[in-house]
Amino acid sequence: QVQLVESGGGLVQAGGSLRLSCAASGRTFASYAMGWFRQAPGKEREFVAGISGSGGGTYYAPSVKGRFTISRDNAKNTVYLQMNSLKPEDLAVYYCAARKGVVIATTHSNYDYWGQGTQVTVSS
Repeated sequence: QVQLVESGGGLVQAGGSLRLSCAASGRTFASYAMGWFRQAPGKEREFVAGISGSGGGTYYAPSVKGRFTISRDNAKNTVYLQMNSLKPEDLAVYYCAARKGVVIATTHSNYDYWGQGTQVTVSS
Protein backbone atom coordinates (compact mmCIF):
# COMPACT_ATOMS: atom_id res chain seq x y z
CA GLN A 1 0.00 0.00 0.00
CA VAL A 2 0.91 3.65 -0.33
CA GLN A 3 1.14 6.24 2.41
CA LEU A 4 0.96 9.90 1.44
CA VAL A 5 2.03 12.96 3.42
CA GLU A 6 1.27 16.48 2.20
CA SER A 7 3.20 19.58 3.16
CA GLY A 8 3.62 23.18 2.07
CA GLY A 9 0.25 24.65 2.95
CA GLY A 10 -0.07 27.97 4.70
CA LEU A 11 -1.41 31.50 4.58
CA VAL A 12 -0.79 33.70 1.55
CA GLN A 13 -2.24 36.90 0.17
CA ALA A 14 -4.30 36.89 -2.99
CA GLY A 15 -2.00 36.88 -5.99
CA GLY A 16 0.70 35.00 -4.12
CA SER A 17 2.10 31.53 -4.59
CA LEU A 18 2.50 28.27 -2.71
CA ARG A 19 4.11 24.97 -3.58
CA LEU A 20 2.56 21.85 -2.11
CA SER A 21 4.48 18.61 -1.84
CA CYS A 22 3.25 15.06 -1.39
CA ALA A 23 5.74 12.41 -0.30
CA ALA A 24 4.78 8.80 -1.00
CA SER A 25 5.98 5.54 0.42
CA GLY A 26 6.53 2.39 -1.62
CA ARG A 27 8.75 1.13 -4.40
CA THR A 28 6.35 1.36 -7.34
CA PHE A 29 5.48 5.05 -7.32
CA ALA A 30 5.62 5.36 -11.11
CA SER A 31 2.81 2.81 -11.46
CA TYR A 32 0.37 5.21 -9.77
CA ALA A 33 -1.34 8.15 -11.34
CA MET A 34 -1.51 10.98 -8.83
CA GLY A 35 -4.03 13.68 -8.18
CA TRP A 36 -4.64 16.74 -6.08
CA PHE A 37 -8.10 17.41 -4.68
CA ARG A 38 -9.39 20.15 -2.45
CA GLN A 39 -12.29 20.63 -0.10
CA ALA A 40 -13.50 24.08 0.85
CA PRO A 41 -15.59 24.59 4.01
CA GLY A 42 -19.08 23.21 3.50
CA LYS A 43 -18.28 22.04 -0.02
CA GLU A 44 -17.79 18.71 -1.75
CA ARG A 45 -14.28 17.51 -2.42
CA GLU A 46 -13.29 18.50 -5.94
CA PHE A 47 -10.62 17.52 -8.41
CA VAL A 48 -7.84 20.05 -8.94
CA ALA A 49 -5.11 18.43 -11.03
CA GLY A 50 -3.86 15.01 -12.07
CA ILE A 51 -0.69 13.56 -13.51
CA SER A 52 0.00 10.23 -15.20
CA GLY A 53 2.41 7.67 -13.81
CA SER A 54 5.27 8.76 -16.04
CA GLY A 55 4.54 12.45 -15.59
CA GLY A 56 3.99 12.85 -19.31
CA GLY A 57 0.31 13.67 -19.07
CA THR A 58 -1.47 16.27 -16.94
CA TYR A 59 -5.02 17.48 -16.54
CA TYR A 60 -6.46 20.45 -14.67
CA ALA A 61 -9.80 21.63 -13.45
CA PRO A 62 -10.92 24.68 -15.46
CA SER A 63 -10.84 26.82 -12.32
CA VAL A 64 -7.08 26.36 -11.87
CA LYS A 65 -5.81 25.83 -15.41
CA GLY A 66 -3.12 28.36 -16.24
CA ARG A 67 -2.46 29.10 -12.56
CA PHE A 68 -1.54 25.71 -11.07
CA THR A 69 1.05 23.21 -12.27
CA ILE A 70 1.26 19.59 -11.19
CA SER A 71 4.53 17.71 -11.52
CA ARG A 72 6.23 14.64 -10.11
CA ASP A 73 9.70 13.36 -9.41
CA ASN A 74 9.50 9.59 -9.44
CA ALA A 75 13.07 9.26 -8.21
CA LYS A 76 11.99 11.08 -5.04
CA ASN A 77 8.52 9.51 -4.78
CA THR A 78 7.09 13.02 -4.68
CA VAL A 79 4.34 14.92 -6.46
CA TYR A 80 4.06 18.71 -6.39
CA LEU A 81 1.42 21.33 -6.94
CA GLN A 82 2.75 24.78 -7.78
CA MET A 83 -0.01 27.30 -7.16
CA ASN A 84 0.37 30.79 -8.59
CA SER A 85 -1.98 33.77 -8.72
CA LEU A 86 -3.92 32.43 -5.77
CA LYS A 87 -7.47 33.63 -5.25
CA PRO A 88 -9.60 33.69 -2.10
CA GLU A 89 -11.76 30.95 -3.62
CA ASP A 90 -8.72 28.65 -3.58
CA LEU A 91 -9.01 28.45 0.21
CA ALA A 92 -9.41 24.77 1.07
CA VAL A 93 -7.78 21.70 2.51
CA TYR A 94 -5.72 20.18 -0.28
CA TYR A 95 -5.37 16.40 -0.50
CA CYS A 96 -2.90 14.28 -2.37
CA ALA A 97 -4.23 11.01 -3.79
CA ALA A 98 -2.89 7.96 -5.62
CA ARG A 99 -4.68 5.43 -7.79
CA LYS A 100 -3.73 1.96 -8.96
CA GLY A 101 -3.05 2.61 -12.61
CA VAL A 102 -1.05 5.07 -14.67
CA VAL A 103 -3.97 6.92 -16.28
CA ILE A 104 -5.36 10.12 -14.78
CA ALA A 105 -8.81 10.06 -13.20
CA THR A 106 -10.85 13.07 -12.08
CA THR A 107 -13.25 11.59 -9.51
CA HIS A 108 -12.25 10.86 -5.94
CA SER A 109 -13.87 7.42 -6.04
CA ASN A 110 -11.21 6.33 -8.54
CA TYR A 111 -8.36 6.95 -6.11
CA ASP A 112 -7.16 4.32 -3.67
CA TYR A 113 -4.89 6.17 -1.24
CA TRP A 114 -5.20 9.57 0.39
CA GLY A 115 -3.08 11.87 2.46
CA GLN A 116 -4.35 13.75 5.51
CA GLY A 117 -4.47 17.09 3.75
CA THR A 118 -2.79 20.46 4.12
CA GLN A 119 -4.57 23.76 4.70
CA VAL A 120 -4.27 26.56 2.16
CA THR A 121 -5.62 29.93 3.24
CA VAL A 122 -5.74 32.89 0.86
CA SER A 123 -6.42 36.35 2.27
CA SER A 124 -7.64 39.39 0.36
